[in-house]
Amino acid sequence: MIKTKILFLIKLVIGDVTLIPFAYQVFSTVIQEGTFQKAALKLNVTPSAVSHSITQLENELGFPVFIRSRSGAELTPNGHVILPIIQEILNSEARLEQEAANINGLSAGSIRIGAFSSVCINWLPPIIQSFKKLYPNISISVAQNGFNDIVQSVKNGTLDIGFVVLPVNENLIVDTLIQDEIYCVAPKGFIPANQKSVTIEDMANQDFILQPGDYDRDTKAALDYYGIQPNLIHFSIDDQSIVAMVEAGLGLGILPELALQKVTGDVAVYPFEHPFYRSIGLATSAVQAKAPSTQRMLAQIRHYIQTMYPEALLVRN
Repeated sequence: MIKTKILFLIKLVIGDVTLIPFAYQVFSTVIQEGTFQKAALKLNVTPSAVSHSITQLENELGFPVFIRSRSGAELTPNGHVILPIIQEILNSEARLEQEAANINGLSAGSIRIGAFSSVCINWLPPIIQSFKKLYPNISISVAQNGFNDIVQSVKNGTLDIGFVVLPVNENLIVDTLIQDEIYCVAPKGFIPANQKSVTIEDMANQDFILQPGDYDRDTKAALDYYGIQPNLIHFSIDDQSIVAMVEAGLGLGILPELALQKVTGDVAVYPFEHPFYRSIGLATSAVQAKAPSTQRMLAQIRHYIQTMYPEALLVRN
């Protein structure tokens, strides 16, 4: 059990002076950057200052928070426990600054968004562009990652908003945005027996290529429905690589419509005879959802999706 010393992780604000220990900011930055050296560059301090701050934090807590090695710094089990607590202190500081800016009419703040690749490519550029016109003083950072990592980062408080694929089993606020149809991507000369949709007969004795993160989710549901055995499934690193491998005749790909919108390749795309969809949503924590900048970005995202997809459905035209 963490000692009652954890109570020292409470900040005080007196006048214009914020008494949040610098070690908390260092702690969070080391996690984000992966090494003390990179954290020092990000914070514009020396590596020895970073090391000293972490040592001071560990002395106050009574246990180590990082395992140090030549390759970087990794959280200890106790470090994982205190991560959401320290992050909440930093997030509370940011919300206080935002509220003060709102009262003074400055509309300042920051937003940290997590998204998977197809959202980063297709949705975030116009969303952020429109948002910056309305709120030029709010800074925005985007982290591209896999579904599970985004959920955990929102839960820990290191992201304010996460684009996720449902369902999400963590205790977060989740808002469904859209249903995204899943398609079969085939070499150009491939034509289904019925000439319009892929059936179980078309998929017999075929190899399939997909991203590892898609397996055990909606893509797996399609493969299971058609009885595709695991030994016929191969993995690629990203959507464009899947299309390139399909184009080379190495197998059939399975990709959702959003992922297909800006990938290029001489391939054919067909729906499945039995349609499959993935549900894309937004995830926030109950605490971060209260931040003014987060509320404004959530509203902007919903407005964009509702304008672009009034039927909340993303399919081939």
